[in-house]
Amino acid sequence: MSRHPEVKWAQRVDKVYITVQLADSKNAKVDLTPEGVFTFSGSAGTEDYQYELKLELFEKVNVEESKINVGVRSIFCVVQKAENGWWKRLLRGEGKTPHYVKVDWDKWVDEDEEDGSGEPDLGGMDFSKFGGMGADGMGGMDFSKFGGDAMDDIDESDDEEQEVSKPVEADAGEASTETKEAAPST
Repeated sequence: MSRHPEVKWAQRVDKVYITVQLADSKNAKVDLTPEGVFTFSGSAGTEDYQYELKLELFEKVNVEESKINVGVRSIFCVVQKAENGWWKRLLRGEGKTPHYVKVDWDKWVDEDEEDGSGEPDLGGMDFSKFGGMGADGMGGMDFSKFGGDAMDDIDESDDEEQEVSKPVEADAGEASTETKEAAPST
């Protein structure tokens, strides 16, 4: 019986990135058809478990322009789309995505954020690009789109009116005496 390796994916307007997560894979075979059928087979582990995968991609692809890199920890594929455009999902079928197929958030770029470079930054992350994380901690987010000022829902006046009593510290002997006095006598 064969197993399914974990698959991560991300996309750009012109390509799809597919990463098959399978460390120390042996005899890795990847096939891609113009109709968008992506197949993988290989073995891994001390007991040479067989892994197989068949994905029917959302649209047709350009096999000649697609690339593959078999690495030590994973198999990384850059699949060129036949027609530029954003896919609604990775797979053609309308059903639920298999549990072993996940979004690769490290490479993901939203449709409205693509800057045209097309290639993911595979190096280190530069957190300075997130910008705007000022004193309010909300990064300049505009919450007015959600039906008013988000701070309107927070009523700080309750906190000021409440009286909080400080617990009285008592040594263990006094505490046990008070307990005896509070207990009803029989």
